Amino acid sequence: MSAAAGVEIGTTTTAAAATAAALPRVRAGWIAAFATAWLGAWMGQMVPLQLLLPLQIATQNRQDDWIRSLVAFGAVTAVAGAFAVVAYPVVGALSDRTTSRFGRRRPWVLAGAVLSGVGLVGLGQAHHVVGTTVFWTLAVVGFCTASAALSAVLGDRVPEHQRGLVSGWISAPNAVGLLLGLVLATTVFTTIPSGYTAMGVAAVVLTVPFLLMMRERPLSAAEAAQLPRLRGRVLLESLWVNPRRHPDFAWTITSRVLVNLGNACATTMLIYFFTYQLHLADPAGFLVATTLLYMVLTFTASIAFGKLSDVIGRRRLFVCWAGVAQGLSAVILVFWPSTTTAWVGAVLLGLGQGCFFAVDQALVTDVLPSALSRGKDVGIMNIAFAVPQALGPLVGAGAVVLFGGFAGLFIASGLLGLLGGFAVYRVRSVP
Repeated sequence: MSAAAGVEIGTTTTAAAATAAALPRVRAGWIAAFATAWLGAWMGQMVPLQLLLPLQIATQNRQDDWIRSLVAFGAVTAVAGAFAVVAYPVVGALSDRTTSRFGRRRPWVLAGAVLSGVGLVGLGQAHHVVGTTVFWTLAVVGFCTASAALSAVLGDRVPEHQRGLVSGWISAPNAVGLLLGLVLATTVFTTIPSGYTAMGVAAVVLTVPFLLMMRERPLSAAEAAQLPRLRGRVLLESLWVNPRRHPDFAWTITSRVLVNLGNACATTMLIYFFTYQLHLADPAGFLVATTLLYMVLTFTASIAFGKLSDVIGRRRLFVCWAGVAQGLSAVILVFWPSTTTAWVGAVLLGLGQGCFFAVDQALVTDVLPSALSRGKDVGIMNIAFAVPQALGPLVGAGAVVLFGGFAGLFIASGLLGLLGGFAVYRVRSVP
């Protein structure tokens, strides 16, 4: 990274770690409010991606042409993903420089939640693919805005010895939010417009407790002066993190991209797999049922493995194991596609993803290049989550079309998970 980018001004990764160790412990009430904010964010992101958006796009295409619906779904999410690539680091950099009396992160959490809610409500009124693309992009940019600021809070506020535990409370709401949202969308808010509205309201309302509880010190003028002015060239330069100078940051990104892409290309295709491969009478109901099992295991694994990684002081082992579990969950569906193996896959994926999301987030915070530019650097790292989520449906659809079925999809998913799991052992500064 060039010196002009100003990313390493006044501090190093070692200094950042020392600062993190000196932070006071966060209490249970703070963690609960933090987790609740993530619950709303995940409901607004994952439920549309897993259920509402595929169903909506299917209604916009001929019912007998499911391949066209599958490809259109991939294209819509890919467009939104392109905007996510820009939104994450830009919002992170802007929040680093925000001098509001409400703090650096809170204004962006609120703005993101509101934008996500507006996009989701608008999606319920979209009847053509163009409108669907526009409103889904708004919802995704809102999610990126809120989650970029929330992720930076982890490094700002949480001491190093609690990061595994608190990271678990970022990932556990992912599973709970997905299950809760699916249940609401299939039993209470049973139309597509009402389902989107419910998720949009949740994305806003569940953020409020954290916004009221969090006490954030405003950025001082002296601190703001240490960061370069956010001009176009400076921003573009700062988006480059030199992998030779910061290899651990680069390898963590690589691992995260591979594991998340493998997960996303498979899980976003499950509704199609249950419908057109297993020919289930109620594919949405089976998706909810397997998600319940996945949720319980992900929640348990997130908290347990996140805490365990703090206790034994190791991160890489858990990330590697998570990639292996994802690979195994995909492999069994290649050779034995059935409802029984779908349950087994949910067990393996739930344990693996719970472990990965919790420990990987702590690992990410440990390898950030600079404390001053934490929001921007976390934003870059979060691209490794957002882009796979956005491109996963397109990659999954391409695999199904290219290989003439779902076997190729699950092979690709398993290989990506294994590669991502083993890539983390290239990280040297974190045990």
